[in-house]
Amino acid sequence: MENYTMEGRTYRYYGQEAPLYPFGYGLSYTTFRYQDLVLSPPVLPVCANLSVSVVLENTGLQDSEEVVQLYLRWEQSSVPVPRWQLVAFRRVAVLAGREAKLSFQVLAEQRAVWAQDWRLEPGTFTLFAGGQQPGQKTRAPSEVLSARFSVTGTARPLREC
Repeated sequence: MENYTMEGRTYRYYGQEAPLYPFGYGLSYTTFRYQDLVLSPPVLPVCANLSVSVVLENTGLQDSEEVVQLYLRWEQSSVPVPRWQLVAFRRVAVLAGREAKLSFQVLAEQRAVWAQDWRLEPGTFTLFAGGQQPGQKTRAPSEVLSARFSVTGTARPLREC
């Protein structure tokens, strides 16, 4: 095999066609609402990590668990990249009528792209937080919040950070 590209071979690279049963597909015993997605700092140096917080509220009548998922999208990249990349997830139990504030770290290495070696590039990125993939259609109602952040500086190999 000489062509190792994943384009057209996995759902992350299919383009606009969504997979039939994507990660996070399923039903829930209750409903959740996501709010207050905060990215800190909103502009960061190329080698810096991103802090993320989001509030998850159980708006239903049943105590339940939710798998909170964070996805990253490169808005422009020098090489082909997935539509979005899962960068963090956490299963959290929330009592009915209560909310939980969750904190995550998105490491600089999770923004790296492969261009003969792992590289970090400046640019604009979108981070998605929710109980499913961005744009996913499910039978259980769920929302996905999004926020943009920028990376400044010059492109450099990951090993130099």
